[in-house]
Amino acid sequence: MASGGGGGGAAAWQPQEEGLREICGLLEQQMAPTSDDKSMIWQRLQQYSQFPDFNNYLAFIFAHAEGISVEVRQAAGLLLKNNIRSALKTTPPANQQYIKSELLPCMGAADRQIRSTAGTIISTFVQIGGIVGWPELLHALVKCLYSNDVNLMEGAMDALSKICEDVPQVLDSDIPGLSERPINAFLPRFLQLFQSPNTTLRKLSLSSVNEYIMLMPTVLYMSMDKYLQGLFILANDPAPEVRRLVCAAFVQLIEVRSTVLEPHLRNVIEYMLLVNKDSSDEVALEACEFWSAYCEAELPPENLREFLHILLSNMAYADDDESLLEAEEDGSLPDRDQDLKPRFHSSRFHGSEDVEDEDEDIVNVWNLRKCSAAALDLLSNVFGDEILPTLMPIVQAKLSATGDEAWKDREAAVLALGAIGEGCIDGLYPHLSQIIAFLIPLLDDKFPLIRSISCWTLSRFCKYIVQGTAHQEGHDQFEKILMGLLRRILDDNKRVQEAACSAFATLEEEAAEELAPRLDIILQHLMMAFGKYQRRNLRIVYDAIGTLADAVGRELNQPTYLEILMPPLIAKWQQLSNSDKDIFPLLECFTSIAQSYGRLTCSFIGTGYWIFAICSTSVSEVHNHHPDSTTSQVNPDPVVLASSTTASLHVDPVSAGAQYDKEFIVCCLDLLSGLAEGLGPGIESLVSQSNLRDLLLQCCMDDAYDIRQSAFALLGDLARVCPVHLHPRLAEFLETAAKQLNTPKLKETASVANNACWAIGELAIKVRKEISPVALTVVSCLVPILQHPEGLNKSLIENSAITLGRLAWVCPELVSPHMEHFMQSWCIALSMIRDDIEKEEAFRGLCAMVRANPTGALNSLVFMCKAIASWHEIRSEDLHNQVCQMLKNGAWEQCMSSLEPHVKDKLLKYQV
Repeated sequence: MASGGGGGGAAAWQPQEEGLREICGLLEQQMAPTSDDKSMIWQRLQQYSQFPDFNNYLAFIFAHAEGISVEVRQAAGLLLKNNIRSALKTTPPANQQYIKSELLPCMGAADRQIRSTAGTIISTFVQIGGIVGWPELLHALVKCLYSNDVNLMEGAMDALSKICEDVPQVLDSDIPGLSERPINAFLPRFLQLFQSPNTTLRKLSLSSVNEYIMLMPTVLYMSMDKYLQGLFILANDPAPEVRRLVCAAFVQLIEVRSTVLEPHLRNVIEYMLLVNKDSSDEVALEACEFWSAYCEAELPPENLREFLHILLSNMAYADDDESLLEAEEDGSLPDRDQDLKPRFHSSRFHGSEDVEDEDEDIVNVWNLRKCSAAALDLLSNVFGDEILPTLMPIVQAKLSATGDEAWKDREAAVLALGAIGEGCIDGLYPHLSQIIAFLIPLLDDKFPLIRSISCWTLSRFCKYIVQGTAHQEGHDQFEKILMGLLRRILDDNKRVQEAACSAFATLEEEAAEELAPRLDIILQHLMMAFGKYQRRNLRIVYDAIGTLADAVGRELNQPTYLEILMPPLIAKWQQLSNSDKDIFPLLECFTSIAQSYGRLTCSFIGTGYWIFAICSTSVSEVHNHHPDSTTSQVNPDPVVLASSTTASLHVDPVSAGAQYDKEFIVCCLDLLSGLAEGLGPGIESLVSQSNLRDLLLQCCMDDAYDIRQSAFALLGDLARVCPVHLHPRLAEFLETAAKQLNTPKLKETASVANNACWAIGELAIKVRKEISPVALTVVSCLVPILQHPEGLNKSLIENSAITLGRLAWVCPELVSPHMEHFMQSWCIALSMIRDDIEKEEAFRGLCAMVRANPTGALNSLVFMCKAIASWHEIRSEDLHNQVCQMLKNGAWEQCMSSLEPHVKDKLLKYQV
């Protein structure tokens, strides 16, 4: 394609008719609903994009209306926008200038779609190239804003609103050649347009100003009174979108500039109370956000009393809420694929992770009901029992409402009790027995959404329900709740099944061993649910079974229970292919069961054998991407393996995709870790007959972070129970683990490094002197982590300190000559670790190093004292004596004067 004017300048460029016809024809074909081969059309457009002036053609088509439909012009504009985003910097300056010159008149186009698309392209130009290289734009925008032509004003305001949303800081910056920042010229006009009779101008000007609340440029701060006056004028605007933006402004202001609202707070609150009942759900939802922001701003609670009435009324289901339709869904109907949320397995991690709990999803989508419930939850946590005198009469009145027509009010009241269950527990606790007694019958209510919300609300009080089992009334209530939730687990309604399973999992966590006497009936109900549920809720049953195993531990280690539990789970595993997403929660469930058994008796050995065989074979096949690969594998009891089918081991990596291959390997590695933890030394016979060691080394070197993370976790678990079988490749394992600690991407792969570090420490205390060849290499990797812990996972720092101590314990003669380089940062890290056996082993290393090189500790005595003082109690008498001896033999008196009194007090127990 050749440009008509040879690309000599913006004004000289003209399109060739032939090229123009071809591109317009392609755009028309691409938009035609009957077009068969859109991919071929797209490829041809991409071929045209190789020509330097292709974007000029798009700009011409977009800007000139003669004989071209608005839809084709708009398509040309959107393609131009995408090309600018991806290749503006490589577009010749003359072509850029031509495109800009064609865009500016389009802001005043008669068609609103063209004006809007022009604004989008202009904003993209500004995002990529800034505003300095386009001085004509600012002049054109100001001219359009102050014109009397509504189209020009709308077009300019559309472009500006998009710039303000995408890159607000561009207009609040110093521009060479301008006497003031652009926002200083635009903002006064925005405020004037608040009073425009044109709805679009009011909406766009308000949204533009709102974008600057966080940045708060000087011109907005100085115009705050005018801005607030404008907001109050727009507060009753006939357009819902404008009212929503007014609410959004007040929410942002109270979050970041609450002081400017304080003189007007009463008026704002009265307005927010009013729009919480707005006929537009979007306005009411935005208004509801105000109360959460109000709480976080720590403003007085007395202004909220009237709001509680509105809040509870908004918590009732709306007539068009999609949950009302879902609640009628029969549990026997199969789930559709779109009903299943994506679910991904998290790799095994040794240590404390900073993970936030996910809130239970009371409502499927974020709407006024859920926003109101979240606001009440926050109110209760901020103001506590202060809200109860106002709230509880409203709740009681709604709970007392009778008749089928009042079921939504009753349901909202139960939701409210759950929402305040944490924040107001002190005030509720004396009445908790009566509240629970009221909730228990609701588990059998005729309305499924009342049954489901009652499950959730009871789960919020599980901690206190379990505490109450010490007396007879509390024990009786616990039994009723237990049986009530089990009944609801077998409900015919999917929504109730989900709520009951989730609530029961919470009860399991709190009750733990209290569940042991009822294990038989619990397992029978869970297995009945297992046979009844569709795919989505089946995942929740897996979680409930896994949580039960974690909660009751060895109590589950009975042949009777295993006979109920294992056959259905194993049968389900055989039904699923390795690429099926449903296999991940099932494998996680198996992992919890395997871990829960402690040092297992023969009850689980046969099943453990089967699981080990399947896992090790599957890892081999999937990892090597050969479905029919033959690897040496364990030869378990043929009776146990008879139920498995060869087909269950096969996976097609092409159809499954790398994502599922990777996740499946991670799940299997984690399940093998669970077996190692559950079987203990009993896993040794399985490992010895398999090629797991070689597979594990491959996984430790895999490119995927999460495979390496789980592989090193398994390496550490095997080092604990059967280190002898790792010996033949010990050097390779240690070298590979050490590499994880010495990488420029340590922050991105901190979880891998954490597990590798832990595994090295576990190996060190098992193989002792055999770790000598890599000891100093590992130490040299650990020291920078301890000296520069900023931004690293807490667990990685703790494991680094522990592993360094373990290396010092087994190789003091190698490590101690270098101790003065890391003693201070190491002692700081040691002082942050909780009392346990791993901390004991680290301190044995400290004592061993000081014995081997006393002078190396002289400059770090204060830090050592603080580390020693961090112990609540050293349970090991031997280690306690070593610490006492170490403190007696050094030059400790000189550092005592610089210690804080509480540190000195803690050191008294060591006879200092």
